[in-house]
Amino acid sequence: MVMRTPLSRMSRRGRVTIGVLSVLLVVFILFDKFVNLWADYLWFKEVHYSTIFMTGLKTRLLLFFLFGMVVAGIVAANLYLAYRTRPLLRPHSAEQHSLDRYRLALLPRIGLWIALASGVIGLSAGMSAQGQWQDWLLFVNSQEFGVEDPQFGEDVSFYIFRLPFWQYLVGTGFVTIVMCVLGSVALHYLFGGVRLQGAGDRMTGAARVHLTSLVAAFVGLKAVAYFLDRRALVLSENEGVGLWGGGYTDINALLPAKEILAWIAILVAVAILVSANAFARNLLWPGLALGLLAISAVAVGGIYPTVVQSFTVKPSPLSKETPYIERSIVATRAAYGLTDVKQDDYPGNNDAPPANLASDQATISTIRLLDPNIVGPTYTQQQQVRGFYEFNEKLDIDRYTIDGQTQDYVVGVREINYASGTVSKNWQNRHTIYTHGYGFVAAPANKVVCNGQPYFVSGFLSEQTAQQTSDGKQCTSGNDLIQTPQPRIYYGEQMSDYAIVGKEGGGSDAEFDRPTSETDAQYFTYNGSGGVAVGSMTRRLLYSMYFGEPNFLLSSVFNDKSKVLYVRDPAERVHKVAPFLTLDKDPYPAVVDGKILWIIDGYTTASSYPYSQVVDWKTATKDTQTQEMAFPEARQDVNYVRNSVKATVDAYTGTVTLYTFDETDPVLKAWNKAFGGKLVKPRSEISSDLESHLRYPEDQFKVQRDLLSQFHVQNAQGFFSGDDFWQVPVDPAKQNSGLNQPPYFLLAKFPGQDAPTFQLTAALNPRNRQNLAALVSGSYVDGQPVLKVLKLPNDTRIDGPGQVWQKMTTYPQVTTDLGLFERENSQPVHGNLLSLPVGDGMLYVEPLYIQNKSTNPQPLVRKVLLYYGKYIAYADSLEAGLADLVKQSTGQQPTTPEPGESGEASGGQQQPATGPVAEAVAKMNQAIADLRAAQTSGDFEAYGRALKALEEAVKQYQNALAAAEATATPTPAPTGAATPSAPAVPSGSANPGAVPSPS
Repeated sequence: MVMRTPLSRMSRRGRVTIGVLSVLLVVFILFDKFVNLWADYLWFKEVHYSTIFMTGLKTRLLLFFLFGMVVAGIVAANLYLAYRTRPLLRPHSAEQHSLDRYRLALLPRIGLWIALASGVIGLSAGMSAQGQWQDWLLFVNSQEFGVEDPQFGEDVSFYIFRLPFWQYLVGTGFVTIVMCVLGSVALHYLFGGVRLQGAGDRMTGAARVHLTSLVAAFVGLKAVAYFLDRRALVLSENEGVGLWGGGYTDINALLPAKEILAWIAILVAVAILVSANAFARNLLWPGLALGLLAISAVAVGGIYPTVVQSFTVKPSPLSKETPYIERSIVATRAAYGLTDVKQDDYPGNNDAPPANLASDQATISTIRLLDPNIVGPTYTQQQQVRGFYEFNEKLDIDRYTIDGQTQDYVVGVREINYASGTVSKNWQNRHTIYTHGYGFVAAPANKVVCNGQPYFVSGFLSEQTAQQTSDGKQCTSGNDLIQTPQPRIYYGEQMSDYAIVGKEGGGSDAEFDRPTSETDAQYFTYNGSGGVAVGSMTRRLLYSMYFGEPNFLLSSVFNDKSKVLYVRDPAERVHKVAPFLTLDKDPYPAVVDGKILWIIDGYTTASSYPYSQVVDWKTATKDTQTQEMAFPEARQDVNYVRNSVKATVDAYTGTVTLYTFDETDPVLKAWNKAFGGKLVKPRSEISSDLESHLRYPEDQFKVQRDLLSQFHVQNAQGFFSGDDFWQVPVDPAKQNSGLNQPPYFLLAKFPGQDAPTFQLTAALNPRNRQNLAALVSGSYVDGQPVLKVLKLPNDTRIDGPGQVWQKMTTYPQVTTDLGLFERENSQPVHGNLLSLPVGDGMLYVEPLYIQNKSTNPQPLVRKVLLYYGKYIAYADSLEAGLADLVKQSTGQQPTTPEPGESGEASGGQQQPATGPVAEAVAKMNQAIADLRAAQTSGDFEAYGRALKALEEAVKQYQNALAAAEATATPTPAPTGAATPSAPAVPSGSANPGAVPSPS
């Protein structure tokens, strides 16, 4: 009787229906991929990097078909061989009878079933292989490093470019053989070649030859893996000393063990073939050979190295591990660019501020008061004009030369807030009207005016009339001091959505450009080179499917000149063009040659540099200023980093340009060769203006800083003891977070520097202590990166950032003010704590902000905290604080604010306040006087009334102060106040931060 399958019992119409539905499903899946590919191709063509797209696509297709067809062919050949060598006569047994139904189902279309099974396996192999396209391109375009590994004398390029792909090939081979074994065993069993029941042999001769050959191939491939593992030992972790690269046990025990196991595996593979098919012709000897390999792997590869580690290394680890520690130190410093670090000694123990500290403009002009991580909301409130404009929460620091003076500025661009109700009200508003931001806004980093706000010098939306206080003091510059002919921002960090631009000749401008008055606005039409044309119905259909938006087909906003701008985030654009680059987390805008450009540092990285220390890039670059992810991020292990690329993105046209920065990097050379030598432009094409705005890369600096905390020690004995190790301090203002203090950019002149230098700086503590151990800074000197360390004496205790912050914030006046600033509608915010080497001592400066607790906060600088040696100053301005430090060191009485003096951190005089502010000040002064009188007399009832009156006066003062800020009106400090925004607590309290109780 012939068994009929369900498919054979189905009618012809039913089979056709199933076939059509299957084809439609495949077409639907492939069509979605096709839409994405087409849209991506058009985008790459727009940015003039279609070669990148085509090279990546061709490589993926090549690997997909090559690996898919090879693996599918090997599997199919083995399955067919298993079927072809089936026994013609099968013994009669219950087992064989139970398999008849399956044989009858497969036999009519055995070729089809074999093709399907091998096709699925080949498809999986192809999908896996196409994901290795970057490893393949590096494999075939490898470049010599000119550096040999210390164990085998092999050029480092073998480990960076070739070893990863060889390991992938071996892994694919193992999986392929396992699939062949499983499929072959199944078919041999199904057709009687392998039997579990019945008389006679359990396996036919053909099945035995076939299966033992596959097992021998697996064991032979294992021998290849052992040989590769020998080389990979220089990439292993030496847990005994906390370093990477083969240690004593790896080199003296595991290395020979791997070689022995490799030769054993070869002998076992030969023994399996010979004994199973030429002599015994059974599975006993092959089984014994496999057992020998397993026992050898445990004894030689496991027990022997453990014995060596336990009885040879652990009793005297330093003497055994010394040469391997030295290897790791040398390799790590080379791989992370630490070889040429300059280290100078700095005393740092001068307790007395220099006499000219307050008048030294070289010092004052370099002390930054504006914290770019805090004043973003202030920029938004002061410069947004309309509610749909917004600045990035974290602004940036750059330097500009204006009127012959180079100064660091806090900079940002005015972008569109797509969460605004006005913008997100409907599709047309979001994508065709509010398409771009406007203006590059900058303020000097060392200057605040008009109640602590930044002094804006550029990015104004209209003809600027300088805002002034009642005494004629300017709150902004009268005109744009950093000019750009094209201030519009079509590409930015907050441009998350696509925009549709363009109009026909004679059409009206539809894009909102900028407000010209309270009610009027100017409109604009984009005429840049960015964007993909969507004038035709075909393109509109494509992008309708790509974005899942039917308005591409239904809306009347489209015309023959329409273009769509998408992938508008600068970092995302660069990543799409160069996916092999690791990008810095902080792109920053700059006006270069009259254009607003986003500048992004691109890193080439690797994780297989012999003996170099492995770090998790994402953990090493995390601090209190990096955004926390909602879910834990996957590790990105690296042990080689170069800042090889400086990328720019034009904020108006979206043009992406990659410049070579490290011309010696073999990794970048390999990538450039892979893409036809046209991926990156030579360094010679970096304009002088662009070079003047390049910064030391922040993420690389964080990694180098972490590594320098250990690898500044270059002798094995000192490294092993760890006595001179450093550590990155926890951010003192956010100690509960446990995260590192972020580095900060400064334009400053450090000891040993000839002129003020724009540099990235950070402090380091001794390990497990809080005092200061060193300052590390990164800068460019003559266009080359320079990493410098100022090392403080080991035998001198100098306060570190955490200790200084504790002392400053527990200073009586500061404690009092912090308690008063923390109210229902306001709170204090600590700015960046700067550590500055001045006059053989350490000057610490921290601006103190007050911020309202509304949905639209506006942090403004109110006070400045300073610390030098053993002296603390707490003042309204930087100049006053520096003067107080000098007075304290010479025994003079520090200056305290008088009624009507400035509350600005930049210093200066203002007129006494009038109106509600003056009235509130008077009430506060009266309440303070009453409180003191009640305290002296011991009158509890009067004390309670005075305290209540003081609280009400403080609230009235804060409300009046908020109203004054809105009009940039200066505010006074009350009589006897420690701060211009809150009254001082009378003396006599046991706790300086608490309100006193009656005697």
